[in-house]
Amino acid sequence: MSSHFGSNFDEFRWVINIRRSLNEEFEDDIEFPVSIFNVPKVLISTSPDCYTPQQVAISPYHYWRPELYEMERYKLDAAKITQKQLQCLTFQNLVEQLEKLEPKIRACYHKYLYLNAETLAWMMAISASFLLEFLQIYVFRERKTMSKVFSRMSHLVDNAGTKSAHNSILRDIVMLENQIPLFVLRKVLEIQYLSLEAADDFCFSMLRGLCQELSPFKMMENLPKIVISKCPHVLDFLYHMVGPKVEELLSEPVVQPEEQKEPTEEKESSSVDSSSYVKQLLSEIWKMLSTMNIAPERLIKGSLQSRPVRVILKLPWKILNNLPGFSFLRKPIEYLCFLKDKEEEIKPVASNFSFHKPPLAVEIAIPSIADLSKAGVRILPTNGNISTISFDVKTVTLYLPIVCLDINTEVVLRNLVAYEASNASGPLVFTRYTELMNGIIDTEEDVKLLRERGIIQNHLKSDKEAADLWNGMSKSIRLTKVPFLDKVIEDVNKYYNGRWNVKLTNFFKHYVYGSWQFFTLLAAIMLLFLMTFQAFCSVYSCSQVLPIQTSD
Repeated sequence: MSSHFGSNFDEFRWVINIRRSLNEEFEDDIEFPVSIFNVPKVLISTSPDCYTPQQVAISPYHYWRPELYEMERYKLDAAKITQKQLQCLTFQNLVEQLEKLEPKIRACYHKYLYLNAETLAWMMAISASFLLEFLQIYVFRERKTMSKVFSRMSHLVDNAGTKSAHNSILRDIVMLENQIPLFVLRKVLEIQYLSLEAADDFCFSMLRGLCQELSPFKMMENLPKIVISKCPHVLDFLYHMVGPKVEELLSEPVVQPEEQKEPTEEKESSSVDSSSYVKQLLSEIWKMLSTMNIAPERLIKGSLQSRPVRVILKLPWKILNNLPGFSFLRKPIEYLCFLKDKEEEIKPVASNFSFHKPPLAVEIAIPSIADLSKAGVRILPTNGNISTISFDVKTVTLYLPIVCLDINTEVVLRNLVAYEASNASGPLVFTRYTELMNGIIDTEEDVKLLRERGIIQNHLKSDKEAADLWNGMSKSIRLTKVPFLDKVIEDVNKYYNGRWNVKLTNFFKHYVYGSWQFFTLLAAIMLLFLMTFQAFCSVYSCSQVLPIQTSD
């Protein structure tokens, strides 16, 4: 058993902890649901350093990592400062107060903590002291007063935010697995200020300054008002500060995809599947012909829908199928000549699809910024968060929020996505936003265009590094529907795919360059057209339709 859990596993302490947990009241677990999770493996495998603390461990998950021990002396120095600020109490009294909150602290963590109550309380007290000492600069910055930082920590704390150690600690503080409950910080401040209201005011100012430092959306005009007592930890405060209010954006419920029903007639379904390639090709050809209004094209369309051709096609298919080579042409002829009837049958079926169903993987695709610009789409910045993303069909304008990219942005975005995926039961708004940005940014040229339009404020080394940042965030936990973002993606794709040059490019890419079957099918269509034209001329006089001069 010990070999399964590791060499340091104490099975007797495990039994004691389990027995004590079963004897505790369930009300504490209900009041404080789980909010600190392990990052899903599918996310952490893409960039482990973005989810694992590199300099300081705050949470019990990483507290005992040897490579982070060098920060212990700074934590102890912060604890000494906190001890001096306590009103007529010692640090031991603070630990005893936190020990009373042990069941609530354990309830916040997804993974069971193999620590006794006293050890956990000491860990929380020291981590909270370090956080308060490190983050107090944001309170003094907001109040425009100078903060006093003791000498040992002076090289870590930076009012300008330019020191590498300062930014490294900031990244560690917002990591999902490196969180402690926010009520622990509030408890320490309450003991210091002798008032919970004063403690909450100080904590709110501190975290709001932190969010303004780390938020990718620097140009947000109106910051939301957040009740500090309802936030379980620092990352959750950041999530609600920079993210949109989901309940105001979602107008339609999200349902799980239904299982596909098996077809009742296997023969019909197999025949349709086998001709789907041909149908798609002929549909594109017909759309091109439908937009033309010159004499030769009118003749072709009139010939294909003339009465003689329809009479021939209404002959018994069993007889025609026995003709050499005609079985291959049956589906193209039937689909092309009765295309209008087919469209009327397809429309009611297509109307059944709506935003109620989660998206397929292919629906995430969207043209890049460079392609959209060439297609005539304007891209303009907005002062706000994700909720300001929209596409104006009339003016063909795509609106995107201004996003600032620096050395902290990737860690912040990745952990917001991880927390959203672990905690949120509704749609994954941040995940969908990163998928959107991943779709419209393919190369550094796309970043350059967005930077020139004022949408991206790039403080990284190069545009290529910014492009790699977005392209690296391609993994997600599950597909989700965010109606207002999906509507933007749909409208952009609809406009872009409706352009004539785009249609022509896609046509050649799919059918000319992608498959040799196109040339075989093209020869069959030309042969069919000549046969149809000969039948047409045998019934009607071609000289009346075409200006053909006959020699006497």
